[in-house]
Amino acid sequence: QVQLVESGGGLVQPGGSLRLSCAASRSTFSIFDMAWYRQAPGTQREFVAGISSSHSTNYSDSVKGRFTISRDNAQRTVYLQMNSLKPEDTAVYYCNKIPIASGYWGQGTQVTVSS
Repeated sequence: QVQLVESGGGLVQPGGSLRLSCAASRSTFSIFDMAWYRQAPGTQREFVAGISSSHSTNYSDSVKGRFTISRDNAQRTVYLQMNSLKPEDTAVYYCNKIPIASGYWGQGTQVTVSS
């Protein structure tokens, strides 16, 4: 079992930036394809960005060109750099593996984009 701990969220104005981190408890993390997901109030959790064990990336259309996912296997951490943030990016952000492992969900980190 791998524990995932998200951090880095906060309140930011529209157009601002944040960098989220997802720290894994075990080195086996390095073999996983990983992703960031988000859930806004009243909506289902949705895929945001993914990164393979070989560092290939993909993004949802809503964040493409604004967000960048990366990973540091030595630090057992996945990052999400979020630029040009919009109010519709407001959500709780989670990381998990691909495919999702239900037992790996952490507490998430709240991102609020508001003026």
